[in-house]
Amino acid sequence: MKTGGGHLAPARSLSKYLEKHNKEEVEVILVDGFEKTKRYTRFIVEDGYRILQSKFKWFYELIYAIHKVRIISGISSYLVSIHMGKYLSQIIQEEKPEKIVLFHFFAIKPVNKIIKELNLNIPVITIVTDPYIAPPLWFLNKNQNFILFSEELKDHCIKKGIDSKNIKVFDFVLDEKYSKVATQDEILSCKKEFGFQKEKVLLILGGGDGIPKGIQILKSILKLNSDFEIAVVCGRNKEFYEQAKKLIIHDKYDNLKIYGFVDFIYELISISDVVISKCGASTFMELLISGKIQIVNSFLWEQEKGNVDFLIRNNLGIYEKRISKLPAIINQMFTGPKILQQYKKNIASFNFENGIAKVASFLLDH
Repeated sequence: MKTGGGHLAPARSLSKYLEKHNKEEVEVILVDGFEKTKRYTRFIVEDGYRILQSKFKWFYELIYAIHKVRIISGISSYLVSIHMGKYLSQIIQEEKPEKIVLFHFFAIKPVNKIIKELNLNIPVITIVTDPYIAPPLWFLNKNQNFILFSEELKDHCIKKGIDSKNIKVFDFVLDEKYSKVATQDEILSCKKEFGFQKEKVLLILGGGDGIPKGIQILKSILKLNSDFEIAVVCGRNKEFYEQAKKLIIHDKYDNLKIYGFVDFIYELISISDVVISKCGASTFMELLISGKIQIVNSFLWEQEKGNVDFLIRNNLGIYEKRISKLPAIINQMFTGPKILQQYKKNIASFNFENGIAKVASFLLDH
């Protein structure tokens, strides 16, 4: 489902990996559970998710908190499943899959109901895309086969009554390109390709929908008179993109490059030294596995809080919600190389790996 990139990105990455490395063994079909639903339903669930996160974060977090009550989670899961059931039933009967892998909690109820009603014997595996703290909607049905991305979340699940034999833990799934950190020659080549000339690069990145309060963050950083270049990825946030472009046109910033929704995030991450970001699961793990220092300016309670806590607890990055404080932190990072090196050393000590190969192998063999 297209409710943020955190669900879609792992699904696409695994699909691409399996089709590349196992095309003789498997055919992968990506199914959007809301593809055939009415437009107003998609607007409420998909667009509503984006609007609340970017404009009314407090309300999104209130809804999240309310859904920690099991009966409310159950009602929401049921109401959404009504709009997905007919289409998913049609797809399952037409394609006759040998395995089904779920990447969204709203797909759990309808898929299991369809399998039961049709008396099918199809293994179903649920991949929980939140690594440390996951919404309760994932675990309404405790009798599932789960793939998780941390021992911390596994312990939580066991305490909630889920049998440990139904849980497998792997490293987080990212696009295969993140299985390899870019070499210095590759970084220099990317810088040349994208027109970066200075040694140091700051990246402002917020996932597919851009970073909240992006224009305020950018304006605060541009006040610095430091010797580094800035790359900004606005994602689908057209308002942010247009506002940022005006800064270049009117104020003639020659150290600033603005991008919309792009397919070369890996390259931009590779050439960057420090990244200002929100803390969505995929972006969070892409930066860690690439060895980049993150300055987190915003996150969603409670869903992304586990990611931020992991960063801070292990001295892998910085959390600072006050935009006015960001310039001083950036200046300290770029003028004090020992600070950068210490964070990089901390990140390297964890030996983060891309779990895509092992997860793909498990899905084939399970």
